[in-house]
Amino acid sequence: MGVWDLLLVGLVLLLGLCGVLVPGVPGSWLVWAAVMWWAVKDPQPVAWWVLVGATVALFLSQVVRWALPPRRLRPNWASRRMTVYAGAGSFLGFFLIPVLGSIPGFMAGIYLEERLRLGRRGEARAAMRSALRSGGWSVLAELFTCQLIAGAWLGAVIWG
Repeated sequence: MGVWDLLLVGLVLLLGLCGVLVPGVPGSWLVWAAVMWWAVKDPQPVAWWVLVGATVALFLSQVVRWALPPRRLRPNWASRRMTVYAGAGSFLGFFLIPVLGSIPGFMAGIYLEERLRLGRRGEARAAMRSALRSGGWSVLAELFTCQLIAGAWLGAVIWG
């Protein structure tokens, strides 16, 4: 597979990761489709193992999301600014504290946005808990899974 094809797969993965944060966009399906396209175009065992792992991870993510409270698609819990802060915190956390840093990074992004908006620690914590209960956990589960898949793809491309 050529460099341009790999860049295109990477862009679709990035679009899928950003799509997870936007309600109504099938971000996890874009991530899976990008990995599947890569596995079909570059038929090596590592590519197929990444595809199988991505499929299993997305299935388990869906099971976890069904067990969580339903995601409310109303914009009352998440403004665009909160989505940007939460997503940026998750991506920074994923790379600064490898893999598991995504979870505290996501929560820190929500907290920071609420702290800037409300000004007080106690109110920001309460607003963060409310945002997480209103659908933030569901978004975090899907985003974390897609980040794991994108990381596996990147690792397979670089080392494999």
